[in-house]
Amino acid sequence: MADAEGALELLGAVAYGELAAFDRLAADARLAPELTDRVQMTEMAAAQFTHFGLVRDRISELGADVLEQMQPYHRPFDEFHQLTQPKTWHEGLLKAYISDGMAADFYREVSELVDDRTREVVHEVLAEQAYADFAVDRVRAAIEADPDIAGRLALWGRRLVGEALSQAQRVATERPALTELLTAQTQEEPLVLISRLTSQLVSNHTARMRRLGLSS
Repeated sequence: MADAEGALELLGAVAYGELAAFDRLAADARLAPELTDRVQMTEMAAAQFTHFGLVRDRISELGADVLEQMQPYHRPFDEFHQLTQPKTWHEGLLKAYISDGMAADFYREVSELVDDRTREVVHEVLAEQAYADFAVDRVRAAIEADPDIAGRLALWGRRLVGEALSQAQRVATERPALTELLTAQTQEEPLVLISRLTSQLVSNHTARMRRLGLSS
């Protein structure tokens, strides 16, 4: 597979992820209990759309169309969101914190194997930590105010990681280009590679849950 093809596969996934994050944050902002939270989340949603623009521009530089590159990721991403619709604002915060974090871990891994400019764009998009810090602050404050919600949020976190890994494995099966990019560099068998990456994603997820004061 040509280097440009691998870069475009990665950029297509990142682009749709940023677009979906924009939609989700804009919707979640309306559930915010305080006006200040709503304003902050709306600003973060706007930042996600700016990130989408950066990725779209890089896709154009490589001679491709962003809609075409995003299309393969439309259904699995949307199915994940349909299967994990939060019932409360704090569940929404936790969902974004976990799912965005897991996706970023994977994209960073793949970005090390593409051209310098694509890697630079991906790292710039993923460098934003404002939402993660915001989510951690609000969830920890909620648990401190009402310790009884910790158990429910921990269960929700386990469900989220299970669904995320399921959809990731589906993408790897249906759209193997990213997996091929990785295996071409590491010389690992696809199943071995997927197992290793899954273990790393779960380990990072455990660390994120620990930061929230929740069990994984």
